[in-house]
Amino acid sequence: MGCSSSSTKTRKSETSLKAALIIQNWFRGYKARLKARQHYALTIFQSIEYADEQGQMQLSSFFSFMFENYAHVHKEELELRHQFLESEQDTWDRHDYVDLIDVPDSYNGPRLQFPLTCTDIDLLLEAFKEQQVLHAHYVLEVLFETKKVLKQMPNFTHVQTSPSKELTICGDLHGKLDDLFMIFYKNGLPSESNPYVFNGDFVDRGQYSIEILMILCVSFLVYPNDLHLNRGNHEDFMMNLRYGFTKEILHKYKLHGKKILQILEELYAWLPIGTIVDNEILVIHGGISETTDLNLLHRVERNKVVTIFSASNYYEEGSNRGAYIKLCSGTAPRFFQYQVTKATCFQPLRQRVYTVESSALKILKERMISRKSDLTHAFQLQDHRKSGKLSLSQWAFCMEKILGLNLPWRTLSSNLVNIDKNGNVEYMSSFQNIHIEKPVQEAHSTLVETLYRYRSDLEIIFNAIDTDHSGLISMEEFRATWKLFSSHYNVLIDDSQVNKLANIMDLNKDGSIDFNEFLKAFYVVHRYEGLMRPDVTNLV
Repeated sequence: MGCSSSSTKTRKSETSLKAALIIQNWFRGYKARLKARQHYALTIFQSIEYADEQGQMQLSSFFSFMFENYAHVHKEELELRHQFLESEQDTWDRHDYVDLIDVPDSYNGPRLQFPLTCTDIDLLLEAFKEQQVLHAHYVLEVLFETKKVLKQMPNFTHVQTSPSKELTICGDLHGKLDDLFMIFYKNGLPSESNPYVFNGDFVDRGQYSIEILMILCVSFLVYPNDLHLNRGNHEDFMMNLRYGFTKEILHKYKLHGKKILQILEELYAWLPIGTIVDNEILVIHGGISETTDLNLLHRVERNKVVTIFSASNYYEEGSNRGAYIKLCSGTAPRFFQYQVTKATCFQPLRQRVYTVESSALKILKERMISRKSDLTHAFQLQDHRKSGKLSLSQWAFCMEKILGLNLPWRTLSSNLVNIDKNGNVEYMSSFQNIHIEKPVQEAHSTLVETLYRYRSDLEIIFNAIDTDHSGLISMEEFRATWKLFSSHYNVLIDDSQVNKLANIMDLNKDGSIDFNEFLKAFYVVHRYEGLMRPDVTNLV
């Protein structure tokens, strides 16, 4: 009886162990699949972001081209103000402008006292947590004072660390104020004993760029030897036009926004390029110039090289963690990660992956529909039998050739197209459940796709022409700008199509076009979600 009972227990234990191993293996596989889906979703975001930033270079090139050609197009040689910021003189003195802006008694936001102290830092933090807006008088005063100090600084700031004075390095914040609050909560406020380096890209994309900039600038003015600011690629006027900071300033400071933007542009030019820590570590935002010695790059030990990014949930809620580094001479760097969430409890991995994946596929499909005519033509060239189907390899080849996003199209195909039982792709299903809404039915599909694809660039260009910020440009300006744009961007569309559409959009026939409404008329419809306006997707 004893042996039989013992044998039964052993078999039960073995069965339980096998069941546990099966469950464990299944869960590991399930988690790995979720991680793979998350990886591919982030790859989509990153590829599209990189393509957009490459497009920003083309836009900058266009402005140079436009400045050279604009006067020749207009008989009256209409003046295009430099970066649409008018000024009666090249440089304003602080007293010429700041002192002319009164702070009314009714203003209940933070009031800064110059010279600034740590009390003012606390004041700003508490006010911004309550979503108060700092008065333009103080914004301009902080910017003028910051610029004055920055002008005295070298291109590279030298910092020394010690066991009692570690240095904290933060990466991109991109207007995500909650991440800055989290860093200060976990790591403490800047001080003489707690120095920081903020390595650029303070602004754009997020909704609270000016608040972050004010906190950093005020902290810099209080602790100029212990808080260091490096310039990133988003501390740039043209980047701010595309990625949201310009709109944020003009929205929050309607009366004095233009002056704030002008002083910001001057301040950007004086931000240091980088920070050198203990004469050993170079902290710089990134990128290499066209004159960089390639032999030097070959000798770099790319494994001591570290990328730090401090904006959590950058693409979508749950998409990534933020991080900062603590450095001390003679010790290894220490990394700290965090993720800001407004939820009362952390979402399970499955839910986080679904949210990120859905958002990534959504913007990818919008990119696809904006090139529908080109993709369809490419598909049809490969479809020699006119069957409406291609092999997976042919479909992937066409997608990469037209979109140029360097994505794993084969892996993504199950989320983008219908595949038959033989593994062939029904290529027109690439555009199912999504289309670009036409403002008028007469508009040709190719024209609609082109205007949708370049709507962000066109909005920036038209805003540059609209020096009085009325939101209106004349038909003559519209035609002339489009002619230059299509020439520089190599857009092969008959000008008469654009002219016809512009005439239709001139609703009251006064010879002017509300270009913001004109561009917003081109938006994507996801049939399973209803209407999605373009301003939701402009700031990807």
